[in-house]
This record gives sequence, structure tokens and C-alpha cells, in this order.
Amino acid sequence: MRLRSTPVGAILAGGAGLRIGGEKATVELHGKPLICYPREAVGEVLKSVSILAKTDTKLPPLAGVTVWIEPERPRHPLVGITHALALSGGRPVLVCAADLPFVTPELVRRLVRAAPRRAPAVVACAAGTLQPLLGCYQSRALDLLAGAAREGTAPLRETIAMIDPIVIEADDPDELFDVDTPDDLLQAAAMLDRRRAATLPPY
Repeated sequence: MRLRSTPVGAILAGGAGLRIGGEKATVELHGKPLICYPREAVGEVLKSVSILAKTDTKLPPLAGVTVWIEPERPRHPLVGITHALALSGGRPVLVCAADLPFVTPELVRRLVRAAPRRAPAVVACAAGTLQPLLGCYQSRALDLLAGAAREGTAPLRETIAMIDPIVIEADDPDELFDVDTPDDLLQAAAMLDRRRAATLPPY
């Protein structure tokens, strides 16, 4: 794969996190900051992974990670996507929201390796529902999304659907489970408990 066509990773952490009480990236799930889960999954696939954040975003200590500061206004996920594309030097960008703890390296690889042909993006989906915050965006997506990003009011899923991305269905819908509220955090912890229990050897 040529260098210019090799994607860079971008973990989107610029949201306010109001529904979970703020500082979502530092919220702990099983003793580890929430942002570390997708960061590790993307980092297993891509050598270059940065974090997109606002100037006031609280982040946990992350050794060797570059933080890209996105514009303060508006607060909209499209701002993170388009800013990452603007900073990527023309390379595709694999974006992943900071609140997706069950994303696997396997799904990231599928998104990165999918041939985009003329599509501006390859985006994950579960049970027919698009997850635009896990996708590989080509540089040409920047022009298509820049206007909506500046306005900061357009519904995210509808906006991404309008650019006609290639859609990759997740093998397990749990991979796209996002943590937005304290109840979601409790549910994620229970999901992790069940997964760990399933891997324990029988007595």
C-alpha cells in the first residue's frame, strides 16, 4: 500500500459528554479510561493514530499520542471528521469515536482494506443502522462535508448517508455499542464481565 493511500487513525474526543457528566474520555470502564479501548483497537491496525479534541477536553495520560486540536465551534462530530481530513496530508482517515469500547481490530481492518472505488467513505453499520463515527474517509470527503461541518446543525447519519458511502456490516452489533450515559457505562461494564467470564476455563 502506497504511503499516501495508507490511512491515519483519528480518535474523536471533542464532544462535551454532557449526558455522562462531562469528561467522557477520562471516564473509567473496568479501571481503564474509556478512550483507551478504541485507541488500542485502532492502534493495532494503524501506526499513526491521533486524538481530535477541543482545547478544554480532558484527556488521560496517553504516552506517545499526538493530539490534534479542532475548532472550538461548533461542537459537532463532523468538525472532528473534517478537521482530521484537513490535517491528514491527503491520506484517508480512519475515524473512531472515543466512546466505542468494543470496536475490534478486525472491524478496523475491514474498513481500512475495503476498496472505496469512487465512494468518499467506508462506514460501519450494525443491524441496518449506520455508525458514521467509525469509518474510513477519503480525502475527497472533506469537500463534501465541510459546509455541514461549519454549520454544525445537520443530523450526522443523514449527512453521511447523503454522500453515499460504502457500508460494512459489523459481525457483532456490540462492536458499535456507544457509551453516552451512566446507564450505558454500567451496561458496558456488564458486557465486559460476561465476555471475560466466557473466556475463563471451566472448573
